[in-house]
Amino acid sequence: MVCWLNEQQYLDIEDKAHKFTREVNKNLPEGMELEFEGFFQRGFFVTKKRYALIQDGNIVVKGLELVRRDWAPVAKKTQKKVLMALLEEGSTQKAVKIIRDIIEDIKQGKISLEDLVIHTQLTKNPEEYVQNAPHVMAAKRAILKGRKVGPGTIIRYVVVRGREPISKRAVPLEDADVSQYDPNYYIDNQVLPAVSRIIESVGYPKDDILHKEKQSSLDAFF
Repeated sequence: MVCWLNEQQYLDIEDKAHKFTREVNKNLPEGMELEFEGFFQRGFFVTKKRYALIQDGNIVVKGLELVRRDWAPVAKKTQKKVLMALLEEGSTQKAVKIIRDIIEDIKQGKISLEDLVIHTQLTKNPEEYVQNAPHVMAAKRAILKGRKVGPGTIIRYVVVRGREPISKRAVPLEDADVSQYDPNYYIDNQVLPAVSRIIESVGYPKDDILHKEKQSSLDAFF
């Protein structure tokens, strides 16, 4: 869902919000106060706990990959560009083009190593984990290289090509070669999950993101 207001609507609603806050506070018990935290020009809501808001070019994000450390920068950067295309310009066409372009860049090996790195923090020693998650396997590889890791260590790894499970293809950044990264992993497990919920909410099913043209403006939804 996208909330789209013109300048006058924005000013009218902001004024009503302040008035509402003042009226409510008049009737609250002593020591209690409703605080007005802010009013944003536009907002994009995937769910009530996953949303992005914009005010004067500044974006506030809750519950989306943009604010999570355990997603590769390529996914977070793509998500931010998509959100800005929707919130600043109201263009689904531009948002979809951004996704298509980055997917093509990933396929062609045009992504830097730093944009592929996934960061995950160890909460205990690698040998204490029951499941061999990607960051655990990367930590064990680092130990074999003589590096010291333990609880609190942030493991930086890249997923490389291969037929083995993803956990067995997690290579510490220090040992990774950008030419070896797995494009399918970064498309299917990083970029698309980060943007598909957003773009599907404005009428683009996942398959259409890659193959079809649809409306070029959010105006079509109102």
